[in-house]
Amino acid sequence: MNLRQLQYLLAIADEGSFTRAAERLLVAQPSLSQQIKSLERELGGPLLERLPTGVRLTAAGKAFPA
Repeated sequence: MNLRQLQYLLAIADEGSFTRAAERLLVAQPSLSQQIKSLERELGGPLLERLPTGVRLTAAGKAFPA
């Protein structure tokens, strides 16, 4: 886990969208997605629920990094 991954997770949660978060952070969306997948693998489960209309935090995502 690194600071960049945490910043990405917070931006996605704030924006409710990988695309809008990538635009805000000035990074490519596939790179953002890859970093979040890596973080989720490291932590052992999904932090975001991917929905047709965007994303929202899972229970684990809401508890992290509390």
